[in-house]
Amino acid sequence: MYPNDPNKPRTARYDRGYDPDPQAYSQSYPQQPGYDQGYGQQPPADQYYAAAPAQPPRRPKSNRPQVNPTMFIGGVLATAIVTGLAAWLVAWLIRLVIERVNETGKLGVWNPMANDEYWFAVVAFLCALFAGALWYVLQLATPSPNQFFSWIVGLLIIAAVLIPLLLSRDWTTGISTAIIHAVIGLPILFLVPAMGTKSMERR
Repeated sequence: MYPNDPNKPRTARYDRGYDPDPQAYSQSYPQQPGYDQGYGQQPPADQYYAAAPAQPPRRPKSNRPQVNPTMFIGGVLATAIVTGLAAWLVAWLIRLVIERVNETGKLGVWNPMANDEYWFAVVAFLCALFAGALWYVLQLATPSPNQFFSWIVGLLIIAAVLIPLLLSRDWTTGISTAIIHAVIGLPILFLVPAMGTKSMERR
């Protein structure tokens, strides 16, 4: 007898449902499209699983320090108050000196300032607020806000000092106005960047 002899008596494996012919199982199940009947071949994964949605790339976190708004606003308001008081004090001293000179009459008659000290105090307060807003915009839009702020404010101070000296018809009025403009600009030039730097915090 041979192993595949049909006359061979059935054994227990046959009785239990064992079938030596593997083709019977391969023909009993429908084949999926693209599936190779060869051993070790798998159907393409994209036919059975939906592709995962592509996620947008994450932006890297910036290490640039952020400004604390509460601290910055408080610092700018304090700078505005200091600048306004300084302008008022210097304008009051200049007016006092001009009045004393005019009373004596030894140095001639000096013309008073173009505006009173309260007007200069209000202008100084508003200029400090504007400078704070300018520094904040530069901090958001430029890589080096302190340098750009120093250049912009420094050039404005030079113009504010030179214009009264060159255009004023009376030299006393031109000098007094130029001094007050310098007193207004210098605190803004130094205090606003300092307040901005101190109010920064790393996240």
